[in-house]
Amino acid sequence: MTTPVVPAVIPVRTAVSRPATGPARSGRLYTLDGLRLVAALIVVAFHLVAFDDWATPVWGKSTSVVFPTAHPIASYGWLGVQLFFLISGFVICMSCWGRTVKEFAISRVIRLYPAYWFAVLLTAGVMLWSHGMKQTGLTPTKILSNLTMLQEPMGVGDIDPVYWTLWTELRFYLLFGIVAALGLSYRRVVAFCGIWLLMSVLAPHSGIDLIKLMAMPDAAPFFVAGVVMFLMRRFGTKPELWLLLGLSWLLAQNQLPALMKTAEGSVKHQLSWTVCLAVVTVFYLLVLAVALGRLRFFNRKWLTTAGALTFPLYLLHEELGWEIVRRLHTDIAPWPLLGGILAVMLLASWLVHRFVERPSAKAMKKWLTGTGAASGRR
Repeated sequence: MTTPVVPAVIPVRTAVSRPATGPARSGRLYTLDGLRLVAALIVVAFHLVAFDDWATPVWGKSTSVVFPTAHPIASYGWLGVQLFFLISGFVICMSCWGRTVKEFAISRVIRLYPAYWFAVLLTAGVMLWSHGMKQTGLTPTKILSNLTMLQEPMGVGDIDPVYWTLWTELRFYLLFGIVAALGLSYRRVVAFCGIWLLMSVLAPHSGIDLIKLMAMPDAAPFFVAGVVMFLMRRFGTKPELWLLLGLSWLLAQNQLPALMKTAEGSVKHQLSWTVCLAVVTVFYLLVLAVALGRLRFFNRKWLTTAGALTFPLYLLHEELGWEIVRRLHTDIAPWPLLGGILAVMLLASWLVHRFVERPSAKAMKKWLTGTGAASGRR
Protein backbone atom coordinates (compact mmCIF):
# COMPACT_ATOMS: atom_id res chain seq x y z
CA MET A 1 0.00 0.00 0.00
CA THR A 2 3.34 0.36 1.67
CA THR A 3 8.54 2.69 2.53
CA PRO A 4 13.49 3.74 2.81
CA VAL A 5 16.82 2.14 3.54
CA VAL A 6 17.78 2.93 0.00
CA PRO A 7 20.34 1.04 -2.02
CA ALA A 8 23.89 2.25 -2.02
CA VAL A 9 24.51 5.19 -4.31
CA ILE A 10 26.60 3.67 -7.08
CA PRO A 11 26.53 5.36 -10.50
CA VAL A 12 26.11 2.40 -12.79
CA ARG A 13 24.94 2.96 -16.36
CA THR A 14 26.21 -0.03 -18.26
CA ALA A 15 23.61 -2.77 -18.33
CA VAL A 16 21.07 -0.52 -16.63
CA SER A 17 20.69 1.67 -19.69
CA ARG A 18 21.06 -1.11 -22.18
CA PRO A 19 18.51 -0.93 -25.00
CA ALA A 20 15.63 -3.31 -24.80
CA THR A 21 15.33 -6.20 -27.14
CA GLY A 22 11.99 -7.57 -28.16
CA PRO A 23 8.66 -5.81 -28.26
CA ALA A 24 9.29 -3.08 -25.69
CA ARG A 25 6.41 -0.72 -25.12
CA SER A 26 6.68 2.88 -24.02
CA GLY A 27 4.39 5.41 -22.41
CA ARG A 28 2.92 5.73 -18.95
CA LEU A 29 0.57 2.97 -17.91
CA TYR A 30 -2.29 5.03 -16.54
CA THR A 31 -4.28 1.85 -15.92
CA LEU A 32 -1.79 0.90 -13.20
CA ASP A 33 -2.53 4.22 -11.51
CA GLY A 34 -6.19 3.24 -11.48
CA LEU A 35 -5.38 -0.18 -10.06
CA ARG A 36 -3.35 1.46 -7.30
CA LEU A 37 -6.38 3.44 -6.20
CA VAL A 38 -8.55 0.32 -6.40
CA ALA A 39 -6.09 -1.48 -4.11
CA ALA A 40 -6.17 1.41 -1.64
CA LEU A 41 -9.97 1.52 -1.60
CA ILE A 42 -10.11 -2.23 -1.01
CA VAL A 43 -7.84 -1.82 2.02
CA VAL A 44 -9.92 1.12 3.27
CA ALA A 45 -13.05 -1.04 3.07
CA PHE A 46 -11.32 -3.79 5.02
CA HIS A 47 -10.30 -1.50 7.85
CA LEU A 48 -13.53 0.48 8.21
CA VAL A 49 -16.13 -2.15 7.28
CA ALA A 50 -14.62 -5.54 8.17
CA PHE A 51 -11.93 -4.97 10.79
CA ASP A 52 -13.43 -6.11 14.10
CA ASP A 53 -10.51 -5.86 16.54
CA TRP A 54 -11.30 -2.29 17.53
CA ALA A 55 -14.88 -2.14 16.25
CA THR A 56 -16.76 -2.09 19.56
CA PRO A 57 -15.02 0.94 21.11
CA VAL A 58 -15.17 2.73 17.74
CA TRP A 59 -18.51 1.83 16.13
CA GLY A 60 -20.09 0.86 19.44
CA LYS A 61 -20.68 -2.67 18.18
CA SER A 62 -19.17 -5.31 15.91
CA THR A 63 -18.69 -4.33 12.26
CA SER A 64 -20.57 -7.53 11.38
CA VAL A 65 -23.59 -5.90 13.04
CA VAL A 66 -22.98 -2.42 11.67
CA PHE A 67 -22.51 -3.71 8.09
CA PRO A 68 -24.19 -7.15 8.03
CA THR A 69 -24.16 -7.43 4.21
CA ALA A 70 -20.88 -5.70 3.37
CA HIS A 71 -18.83 -7.13 6.24
CA PRO A 72 -18.36 -10.64 4.74
CA ILE A 73 -17.27 -9.13 1.40
CA ALA A 74 -15.00 -6.46 2.86
CA SER A 75 -13.37 -9.16 5.01
CA TYR A 76 -11.29 -10.05 1.94
CA GLY A 77 -10.07 -6.47 1.55
CA TRP A 78 -6.72 -7.27 3.16
CA LEU A 79 -5.82 -8.82 -0.19
CA GLY A 80 -5.55 -5.29 -1.54
CA VAL A 81 -2.06 -5.28 -0.03
CA GLN A 82 -1.11 -8.19 -2.28
CA LEU A 83 -2.30 -6.16 -5.27
CA PHE A 84 -0.07 -3.33 -4.06
CA PHE A 85 2.90 -5.70 -3.98
CA LEU A 86 2.17 -6.94 -7.51
CA ILE A 87 2.01 -3.39 -8.83
CA SER A 88 5.10 -2.41 -6.86
CA GLY A 89 7.15 -5.21 -8.41
CA PHE A 90 6.12 -4.03 -11.87
CA VAL A 91 6.62 -0.32 -11.22
CA ILE A 92 9.94 -0.57 -9.38
CA CYS A 93 11.49 -2.66 -12.13
CA MET A 94 10.11 -0.26 -14.75
CA SER A 95 11.26 2.88 -12.93
CA CYS A 96 14.72 1.49 -12.19
CA TRP A 97 15.40 0.44 -15.79
CA GLY A 98 17.52 3.07 -17.51
CA ARG A 99 18.46 4.78 -14.25
CA THR A 100 21.55 4.71 -12.10
CA VAL A 101 21.20 3.32 -8.61
CA LYS A 102 21.59 6.86 -7.28
CA GLU A 103 18.70 8.06 -9.45
CA PHE A 104 16.55 5.14 -8.36
CA ALA A 105 17.29 5.75 -4.67
CA ILE A 106 16.57 9.46 -4.94
CA SER A 107 13.32 8.80 -6.78
CA ARG A 108 12.14 6.52 -3.97
CA VAL A 109 13.08 9.01 -1.24
CA ILE A 110 11.26 11.81 -3.06
CA ARG A 111 8.25 9.62 -3.76
CA LEU A 112 7.80 8.26 -0.26
CA TYR A 113 9.13 10.44 2.50
CA PRO A 114 7.31 13.81 2.15
CA ALA A 115 3.82 12.28 2.33
CA TYR A 116 4.96 9.80 4.96
CA TRP A 117 6.46 12.46 7.23
CA PHE A 118 3.30 14.52 6.94
CA ALA A 119 1.10 11.50 7.70
CA VAL A 120 3.16 10.50 10.75
CA LEU A 121 3.05 13.99 12.24
CA LEU A 122 -0.64 14.53 11.46
CA THR A 123 -1.71 11.14 12.79
CA ALA A 124 0.41 11.50 15.92
CA GLY A 125 -0.95 14.99 16.50
CA VAL A 126 -4.57 13.90 16.17
CA MET A 127 -4.05 10.89 18.43
CA LEU A 128 -2.33 12.96 21.12
CA TRP A 129 -4.98 15.68 20.94
CA SER A 130 -7.77 13.13 21.17
CA HIS A 131 -6.40 10.64 23.69
CA GLY A 132 -3.21 11.99 25.24
CA MET A 133 0.25 10.48 25.54
CA LYS A 134 -0.59 8.01 28.31
CA GLN A 135 -3.45 6.33 26.47
CA THR A 136 -1.79 6.27 23.04
CA GLY A 137 1.74 5.47 24.20
CA LEU A 138 3.04 8.06 21.74
CA THR A 139 6.30 9.24 23.23
CA PRO A 140 8.59 11.70 21.42
CA THR A 141 10.99 8.82 20.80
CA LYS A 142 8.29 6.73 19.12
CA ILE A 143 7.21 9.60 16.89
CA LEU A 144 10.78 10.48 15.88
CA SER A 145 11.63 6.82 15.27
CA ASN A 146 8.59 6.45 13.02
CA LEU A 147 9.88 9.32 10.87
CA THR A 148 12.76 7.09 9.76
CA MET A 149 10.40 4.47 8.33
CA LEU A 150 12.69 1.96 10.06
CA GLN A 151 10.69 1.68 13.27
CA GLU A 152 10.05 -2.04 12.86
CA PRO A 153 13.71 -3.17 12.77
CA MET A 154 14.37 -0.60 15.53
CA GLY A 155 11.84 -2.43 17.70
CA VAL A 156 9.47 0.55 17.85
CA GLY A 157 5.78 0.12 17.10
CA ASP A 158 4.04 1.77 14.16
CA ILE A 159 2.03 4.90 14.96
CA ASP A 160 -0.49 3.72 12.37
CA PRO A 161 -0.77 -0.05 11.75
CA VAL A 162 -0.77 0.43 7.97
CA TYR A 163 2.91 1.38 8.09
CA TRP A 164 3.91 -2.29 8.33
CA THR A 165 3.84 -2.62 4.54
CA LEU A 166 6.43 0.13 4.16
CA TRP A 167 9.13 -1.98 5.82
CA THR A 168 8.25 -4.79 3.43
CA GLU A 169 8.57 -2.39 0.49
CA LEU A 170 11.90 -1.09 1.78
CA ARG A 171 13.39 -4.56 1.85
CA PHE A 172 12.25 -5.14 -1.72
CA TYR A 173 13.87 -1.86 -2.80
CA LEU A 174 17.11 -2.89 -1.12
CA LEU A 175 17.15 -6.28 -2.85
CA PHE A 176 16.34 -4.82 -6.24
CA GLY A 177 18.83 -2.01 -5.68
CA ILE A 178 21.59 -4.58 -5.26
CA VAL A 179 20.69 -6.08 -8.64
CA ALA A 180 20.60 -2.61 -10.17
CA ALA A 181 24.06 -1.87 -8.76
CA LEU A 182 25.36 -4.88 -10.69
CA GLY A 183 23.66 -3.55 -13.83
CA LEU A 184 20.13 -4.40 -14.89
CA SER A 185 19.81 -6.81 -17.77
CA TYR A 186 17.21 -9.35 -18.78
CA ARG A 187 19.30 -12.31 -17.62
CA ARG A 188 20.21 -10.77 -14.29
CA VAL A 189 16.66 -9.84 -13.42
CA VAL A 190 15.37 -13.27 -14.43
CA ALA A 191 18.07 -14.86 -12.27
CA PHE A 192 17.15 -12.54 -9.40
CA CYS A 193 13.49 -13.58 -9.64
CA GLY A 194 14.33 -17.27 -9.68
CA ILE A 195 16.80 -17.03 -6.80
CA TRP A 196 14.43 -14.95 -4.68
CA LEU A 197 11.58 -17.41 -5.16
CA LEU A 198 13.88 -20.28 -4.21
CA MET A 199 15.15 -18.44 -1.13
CA SER A 200 11.60 -17.63 -0.06
CA VAL A 201 10.96 -21.37 0.11
CA LEU A 202 14.22 -22.28 1.85
CA ALA A 203 14.55 -19.30 4.20
CA PRO A 204 12.09 -20.51 6.88
CA HIS A 205 14.24 -23.63 7.29
CA SER A 206 17.60 -21.84 7.26
CA GLY A 207 17.71 -20.94 10.93
CA ILE A 208 19.30 -17.62 9.93
CA ASP A 209 17.20 -14.63 10.93
CA LEU A 210 18.69 -12.26 8.34
CA ILE A 211 17.85 -14.63 5.48
CA LYS A 212 14.30 -15.03 6.79
CA LEU A 213 13.99 -11.26 7.10
CA MET A 214 15.12 -10.51 3.56
CA ALA A 215 13.52 -13.48 1.77
CA MET A 216 9.99 -12.39 2.81
CA PRO A 217 8.18 -15.64 1.91
CA ASP A 218 4.75 -14.05 2.30
CA ALA A 219 5.49 -11.14 -0.07
CA ALA A 220 8.18 -12.42 -2.46
CA PRO A 221 5.79 -14.22 -4.87
CA PHE A 222 3.84 -11.01 -5.46
CA PHE A 223 6.85 -8.75 -5.95
CA VAL A 224 8.46 -11.29 -8.28
CA ALA A 225 5.25 -11.66 -10.28
CA GLY A 226 5.16 -7.90 -10.81
CA VAL A 227 8.79 -7.84 -11.94
CA VAL A 228 8.19 -10.73 -14.32
CA MET A 229 5.15 -9.02 -15.81
CA PHE A 230 7.26 -5.95 -16.53
CA LEU A 231 9.84 -8.16 -18.25
CA MET A 232 7.02 -9.60 -20.36
CA ARG A 233 6.02 -6.10 -21.37
CA ARG A 234 9.56 -5.06 -22.23
CA PHE A 235 10.99 -8.25 -23.72
CA GLY A 236 7.96 -10.28 -24.76
CA THR A 237 6.32 -13.40 -23.34
CA LYS A 238 9.16 -15.90 -23.17
CA PRO A 239 8.82 -19.45 -21.79
CA GLU A 240 11.06 -18.79 -18.78
CA LEU A 241 8.93 -15.80 -17.83
CA TRP A 242 5.73 -17.84 -17.95
CA LEU A 243 7.49 -20.44 -15.79
CA LEU A 244 8.50 -17.85 -13.20
CA LEU A 245 5.03 -16.31 -13.21
CA GLY A 246 3.38 -19.69 -12.72
CA LEU A 247 5.81 -20.56 -9.94
CA SER A 248 5.14 -17.26 -8.19
CA TRP A 249 1.39 -17.96 -8.33
CA LEU A 250 1.89 -21.43 -6.87
CA LEU A 251 3.99 -20.03 -4.03
CA ALA A 252 1.47 -17.24 -3.47
CA GLN A 253 -1.39 -19.70 -3.03
CA ASN A 254 0.75 -21.65 -0.59
CA GLN A 255 1.13 -18.51 1.54
CA LEU A 256 -2.61 -17.83 1.66
CA PRO A 257 -3.50 -20.05 4.66
CA ALA A 258 -1.01 -18.22 6.91
CA LEU A 259 -2.14 -14.82 5.63
CA MET A 260 -5.77 -15.83 6.10
CA LYS A 261 -5.15 -16.84 9.69
CA THR A 262 -3.88 -13.35 10.48
CA ALA A 263 -6.84 -11.75 8.70
CA GLU A 264 -9.33 -14.05 10.45
CA GLY A 265 -8.03 -12.77 13.77
CA SER A 266 -9.03 -9.28 12.67
CA VAL A 267 -12.45 -10.01 11.12
CA LYS A 268 -13.45 -12.63 13.72
CA HIS A 269 -14.79 -15.21 11.30
CA GLN A 270 -13.48 -17.88 8.95
CA LEU A 271 -12.42 -16.94 5.43
CA SER A 272 -12.61 -19.06 2.30
CA TRP A 273 -9.30 -20.16 0.78
CA THR A 274 -11.09 -20.58 -2.56
CA VAL A 275 -12.31 -16.99 -2.52
CA CYS A 276 -8.86 -15.72 -1.51
CA LEU A 277 -7.22 -17.65 -4.33
CA ALA A 278 -9.81 -16.39 -6.82
CA VAL A 279 -9.18 -12.79 -5.77
CA VAL A 280 -5.40 -13.19 -5.99
CA THR A 281 -5.75 -14.82 -9.41
CA VAL A 282 -7.90 -11.93 -10.64
CA PHE A 283 -5.22 -9.51 -9.42
CA TYR A 284 -2.55 -11.46 -11.31
CA LEU A 285 -4.66 -11.42 -14.45
CA LEU A 286 -5.40 -7.70 -14.19
CA VAL A 287 -1.74 -6.69 -13.89
CA LEU A 288 -0.81 -9.19 -16.61
CA ALA A 289 -3.47 -7.72 -18.89
CA VAL A 290 -1.99 -4.26 -18.33
CA ALA A 291 1.51 -5.56 -19.04
CA LEU A 292 0.44 -7.19 -22.30
CA GLY A 293 -1.56 -4.18 -23.45
CA ARG A 294 -4.94 -5.88 -23.14
CA LEU A 295 -6.49 -3.00 -21.17
CA ARG A 296 -5.47 -0.14 -23.45
CA PHE A 297 -9.06 1.12 -23.51
CA PHE A 298 -8.75 2.03 -19.81
CA ASN A 299 -5.39 3.76 -20.25
CA ARG A 300 -6.77 7.26 -19.63
CA LYS A 301 -4.60 10.18 -18.59
CA TRP A 302 -6.99 11.27 -15.84
CA LEU A 303 -6.09 8.09 -13.96
CA THR A 304 -2.80 9.81 -13.08
CA THR A 305 -4.79 11.72 -10.48
CA ALA A 306 -6.12 8.44 -9.10
CA GLY A 307 -2.58 7.16 -8.74
CA ALA A 308 -1.50 10.38 -7.03
CA LEU A 309 -4.17 9.95 -4.35
CA THR A 310 -3.22 6.38 -3.52
CA PHE A 311 -0.24 6.75 -1.19
CA PRO A 312 -1.68 9.59 0.93
CA LEU A 313 -5.01 7.76 1.14
CA TYR A 314 -3.30 4.60 2.31
CA LEU A 315 -1.28 6.48 4.93
CA LEU A 316 -4.13 8.56 6.34
CA HIS A 317 -7.23 6.41 6.29
CA GLU A 318 -6.98 3.99 9.23
CA GLU A 319 -6.23 5.85 12.47
CA LEU A 320 -7.84 9.08 11.26
CA GLY A 321 -10.81 7.18 9.85
CA TRP A 322 -11.34 5.40 13.15
CA GLU A 323 -11.17 8.72 14.98
CA ILE A 324 -13.92 10.20 12.80
CA VAL A 325 -16.08 7.11 13.36
CA ARG A 326 -15.50 7.26 17.11
CA ARG A 327 -16.70 10.86 17.28
CA LEU A 328 -19.62 10.76 14.85
CA HIS A 329 -21.09 7.23 14.78
CA THR A 330 -23.82 8.08 17.29
CA ASP A 331 -24.99 11.05 15.20
CA ILE A 332 -24.68 9.78 11.62
CA ALA A 333 -25.90 6.48 10.14
CA PRO A 334 -23.12 4.03 9.20
CA TRP A 335 -23.29 4.24 5.39
CA PRO A 336 -23.52 8.05 5.14
CA LEU A 337 -20.71 8.28 7.69
CA LEU A 338 -18.58 5.85 5.71
CA GLY A 339 -19.21 7.81 2.51
CA GLY A 340 -18.33 11.04 4.27
CA ILE A 341 -15.10 9.59 5.63
CA LEU A 342 -14.11 8.39 2.17
CA ALA A 343 -14.84 11.81 0.67
CA VAL A 344 -12.82 13.55 3.39
CA MET A 345 -9.92 11.14 2.97
CA LEU A 346 -9.85 11.53 -0.82
CA LEU A 347 -9.89 15.32 -0.48
CA ALA A 348 -7.16 15.18 2.16
CA SER A 349 -5.14 12.90 -0.10
CA TRP A 350 -5.40 15.36 -2.98
CA LEU A 351 -4.36 18.22 -0.69
CA VAL A 352 -1.35 16.23 0.53
CA HIS A 353 -0.35 15.47 -3.05
CA ARG A 354 -0.85 19.06 -4.22
CA PHE A 355 0.63 20.96 -1.29
CA VAL A 356 3.05 18.48 0.29
CA GLU A 357 4.29 15.94 -2.23
CA ARG A 358 4.67 18.13 -5.31
CA PRO A 359 6.46 21.10 -3.69
CA SER A 360 8.60 18.77 -1.57
CA ALA A 361 9.58 16.72 -4.62
CA LYS A 362 10.99 19.80 -6.33
CA ALA A 363 12.85 20.97 -3.26
CA MET A 364 14.25 17.53 -2.41
CA LYS A 365 15.26 16.89 -6.02
CA LYS A 366 17.18 20.14 -6.07
CA TRP A 367 18.80 19.39 -2.73
CA LEU A 368 19.74 15.77 -3.49
CA THR A 369 20.94 16.25 -7.06
CA GLY A 370 21.72 19.93 -7.38
CA THR A 371 19.14 20.34 -10.15
CA GLY A 372 15.83 22.13 -10.05
CA ALA A 373 13.63 19.84 -12.14
CA ALA A 374 11.89 17.07 -10.27
CA SER A 375 11.48 13.86 -12.17
CA GLY A 376 7.93 12.85 -12.93
CA ARG A 377 8.70 9.16 -13.16
CA ARG A 378 7.24 6.96 -10.49
